[in-house]
Amino acid sequence: MLKKKFVFATNNAHKLDEVRAILRDKVEILSMKDIDCRDDIPETADTLEGNALLKARYIYERYHMDCFADDTGLEVEALNGAPGVYSARYAGNTHNSEANMRKLLQELESKENRTARFRTVFALIINGKEHMFEGIVNGRIATEKHGIAGFGYDPLFIPDGFTQTFAEMGNEQKNRISHRALATEKLCRFLGK
Repeated sequence: MLKKKFVFATNNAHKLDEVRAILRDKVEILSMKDIDCRDDIPETADTLEGNALLKARYIYERYHMDCFADDTGLEVEALNGAPGVYSARYAGNTHNSEANMRKLLQELESKENRTARFRTVFALIINGKEHMFEGIVNGRIATEKHGIAGFGYDPLFIPDGFTQTFAEMGNEQKNRISHRALATEKLCRFLGK
């Protein structure tokens, strides 16, 4: 039986690798490069859901292929949910993870409450119909970076029930418990995989 194909509307190689690792051989994931799309899709919505839909609709409308897109945000309680939808651009439009982490640690310097959550929203378009899936993992922000695996804020985020950051866990363990894994599982269940 042929595997179902989906385009994952992201230019983030880390996200692409992570989702492919989580889905393993359940469905075939095509990258934007695989369909010869080199566009940097604008993320102009003010919600994760809105940005995920913008990216998925962009691919579906131009390439007429079933696809999905995500947007992910780190939501810190003491910062009223910031950086949230602006997580990748928290310290400016350069998408610089080091600068983003430095800014976050500075913002939290005088705060005792370090409660946070990672939230991923997937927008799936299949046969022209839109579906949304959300994954949330609660945790806290460390006082300094730990670990070298993962990407983004992984060296700062300690999920509830663990003593290590995502970056210390390594990809295999992270991919079992992360926000993106939870959202991907929901997407898989929806697809009957």
